[in-house]
Amino acid sequence: MHDTTAQIEKRVERFVRERLAPAAERRHRALDVTAWEVPDEPVPFAEAVRQEFTPVAPGTPWSRPWGTTWFRVTGEIPEGWGGPEVALELVVDLGFSARQPGFQAEGLVYRPDGTVVKGVEPLNAAVPVGPGPVDLYVEAAANPDVGGHHFYLPTPLGDKRTAGTEPIYALRRADLVERDLTVDALLRDCWTLTGLLGELERSLPRRAEVLRALERMCDAVDPDRVAGTAAAGRAALADVLSSPACPSAHRVVAVGHAHIDSAWLWPTRETIRKCARTFSNVLALMDEYPDFVFACSSAQQYAWVKEHYPELFERIRQRVAEGRFVPAGGMWVESDTNLPGGEALVRQFVHGKGFFLREFGFEPDEVWLPDSFGYTAALPQIARAAGANSFLTQKISWNDTNRMPHHTFWWEGIDGTRIFTHFPPADTYNSDLSGADLARAQRQYAEKGLSNVSLLPFGFGDGGGGPTREMMEAAARTRSLEGSPAVEVGTPRHFFDLAKASHPAPGTWSGEMYLELHRGTYTSQARTKQGNRRGEHLLREAELWQATAAWRGLGRYPYEELDAAWRTVLLQQFHDILPGSSIAWVYQDAERNYAAVAAALEPLIEGAQRALAGAGETPVVFNAAPVAAVGVPALGAAPGAVPAATAAVADGSGWVLDNGVVRASFDAAGLLVSFVERDFGRDLVAGGEAAALLQVCRDLPNQWDAWDVDAHYRRHITELREADAVAAGDDGLVVRRSFGQSAFTQRFRLAAGARELDIETRVDWREREKLLKLAFPLAVHADRAASEIQFGHVQRPTHTNTSWDAARFETSAHRWVHVGEPDFGAAVANDSTYGHDITRCWAADGSVFTLVRQSLLRAPRFPDPHADQGEHVLRTALRAAPTLLEALDTGYRLNLPVRAVTGGGPVAPLVAVSSPAVVVEAVKLAEDRSGDLVVRLYEARGGRARTRIEVSEPFARAWTTDLLERDPAEVGNTAVRSASWAAGEPVEITFRPFEIVTLRVRRAD
Repeated sequence: MHDTTAQIEKRVERFVRERLAPAAERRHRALDVTAWEVPDEPVPFAEAVRQEFTPVAPGTPWSRPWGTTWFRVTGEIPEGWGGPEVALELVVDLGFSARQPGFQAEGLVYRPDGTVVKGVEPLNAAVPVGPGPVDLYVEAAANPDVGGHHFYLPTPLGDKRTAGTEPIYALRRADLVERDLTVDALLRDCWTLTGLLGELERSLPRRAEVLRALERMCDAVDPDRVAGTAAAGRAALADVLSSPACPSAHRVVAVGHAHIDSAWLWPTRETIRKCARTFSNVLALMDEYPDFVFACSSAQQYAWVKEHYPELFERIRQRVAEGRFVPAGGMWVESDTNLPGGEALVRQFVHGKGFFLREFGFEPDEVWLPDSFGYTAALPQIARAAGANSFLTQKISWNDTNRMPHHTFWWEGIDGTRIFTHFPPADTYNSDLSGADLARAQRQYAEKGLSNVSLLPFGFGDGGGGPTREMMEAAARTRSLEGSPAVEVGTPRHFFDLAKASHPAPGTWSGEMYLELHRGTYTSQARTKQGNRRGEHLLREAELWQATAAWRGLGRYPYEELDAAWRTVLLQQFHDILPGSSIAWVYQDAERNYAAVAAALEPLIEGAQRALAGAGETPVVFNAAPVAAVGVPALGAAPGAVPAATAAVADGSGWVLDNGVVRASFDAAGLLVSFVERDFGRDLVAGGEAAALLQVCRDLPNQWDAWDVDAHYRRHITELREADAVAAGDDGLVVRRSFGQSAFTQRFRLAAGARELDIETRVDWREREKLLKLAFPLAVHADRAASEIQFGHVQRPTHTNTSWDAARFETSAHRWVHVGEPDFGAAVANDSTYGHDITRCWAADGSVFTLVRQSLLRAPRFPDPHADQGEHVLRTALRAAPTLLEALDTGYRLNLPVRAVTGGGPVAPLVAVSSPAVVVEAVKLAEDRSGDLVVRLYEARGGRARTRIEVSEPFARAWTTDLLERDPAEVGNTAVRSASWAAGEPVEITFRPFEIVTLRVRRAD
């Protein structure tokens, strides 16, 4: 038999494209359109409809980039239109491009009474109408396609002030359409089968069977009478569509989803409208498909809809009660997990789950983070302690070097806690349920032979939009289809129940899940990262001192003010805000928001401290750190003064800072060439090297500018060894340097009695596509380095023995890193820097040393062409540290500097612990407004530690809780310890390595 496969495929493709697709619209008629352009920022419906609308015609340009135009669409339904075989719809084309949906113009359709109908999107532009006249409003958003075709070219579109004023869209149509349901169903049949055809082996009989059926369809449908013969075309395909999936077919649980970035290539104000458009689309689809369910994370997005679209929110509430609109994940936003502090990650769940429980009486069972840029090894314990039992992500499939060996597995955190974890093997969270996506899931699933079920999130995402009727039709046709995985639409919990039952003994991945990509997100947009770090610590201080004052009867605890500040900080930890990968507009908002957080919290801190210090004129120094500082106990206050700095002294070849504890020597160019703590008598700086050395590196990522630092930067480094000026003074040594258009001022300060050298780096940064590093070549032979993460630390190799080691060339750390030998080591701490690289190096004489470098600043051109430009002040501390606890001590004190107020005397800590390995991370009052004290503690060294926890005020009862401050026994959470103590009993706990304990204390009457 002659092989005519290629000819048939071409015939089918053209027949579907040129004959079937146009026939889906039986007839259409233009409707009357009037418009009003909003002068500036978006306005509510009630304000818009009061304006004067003027007539517009198809082809009329509308609005400017980031502008809004309201269209009113009116008209009569002609007599004879409609019927059982057609659907009447309004089809709106705002000037959509062929680019990806969710990244361009969008609209939201309202009825005249102000209720929302659904969104209008590039691939979801139809709105049901009838019976009666058409009268609808469309709020059209002229969102520019910031990414364009290249996704790395600088663009002014990310800033409203520079985006231009000329219209970028033109209205193409606003038509009443009769959609032929039979032709549309035939198109869905063809789409599913041609997608399957593209994935089947060419030699399979099933492929030939499907191809011949499609050929018969082309014969059965009269191209001149498509509507009248479409049923015959469907009949020609019926047999191949009804052939069931084989028993061993991979099973896919398809979860309706719309990954809406809370900000990215649009500001948060536009995300609010994206949520309304997407959620209304979803609700409309639920009306049409009774088996459709939709999972949506991010309590913040629900909260926005509740505030701005209350009628829409009530419809969501009804669908949540039915189990069809499913709150997922339990976090306030889909946050980054590398950069937020430990307490901030806890509060993501406290605020997220708290919202879902209050509003819906629903608690998600899983963590849902499909797109965050790597996952901290602290997360399994945090998630389980917050009541989650499963975890989902997809982003690790983006690794540039190594492929994760599992799709369904246990993930073990630093403390040994495990959480059941799944990566969708289709490698997407925006599936359209195509044959390609389904086949990829089956082909790539790593646990074949052990389990045979995977999850596939479907729906247009990133910019929102969500699932469409075409996707639901695809799901129906692939429920059981020979040659395809079997598709079932379900919820995340349904999938995880199936996965756990089918794979009772999965493998284990231990430690962090490092994303081998997007390493620049530890550094980009330094001001936002500094605002986050500062905001987290201000919140710690405000809660600590306000709780202490409230428990001593000295004031009202400011629940609402603290909650508002937390919600702002949590929002900005979203995985495209804090990592630095958003447009300029987002960072203008972020800087204003962090300033507002500081303005709200500083008076709370000072007011509580003054109340605690009492009347008097004595300087009282408050220490919010969980370690002693300048003679003040942890979490307490004492009379005293902040130690003065040591004067810099010339020594003939340079300068010296010497406080009797530490001697730091500088050469004539102001380079730190020696650092000796007298207790050790050993130089911390590698021989012949200079520490605190500024390095400017070429930074040209292959594609993702703000996201990536690529390894080739290391081959293009300029060291700033020459000084423009060196000045010694009573407060230390000041060194000025320059490079290109940028200026650098380093101030070295050694306080009296201090063991660390404080380094302030002030930069006027004017470079483009450069990376600024601060290098510390340390005379330490370390085969691994410890980096602080949430509630502990991770150890990473300094060598590159394996491809996994080599790919981890840029890493994140919180307040400190530590490298050490058995009896000696070094700590490098920071006040707002997250990016680091720590490597093994060799001197000219062959001796080994460890190079620790902080990544201070970058200068990417996309998506914000002015990222990191301007003035920055960053602080670093260097000290000899034989153990990790010295590093922890320095990191906390650098980030929580003491504060002084005038008062009457000392303030005893409200909470104290007896073990130096146990750290008090948070002191606050309970979320339920009961007045109970809540204390969060963790073991920091990575070993077992027994400690007594002292509360200075009498208490009636103390007990451990989960992170949501609930009794573990009452909620069935076996991942956290359950213990209680009566009044008068000593509160003593033996902590497991890195264990987090939340203690709740009820005040005695």
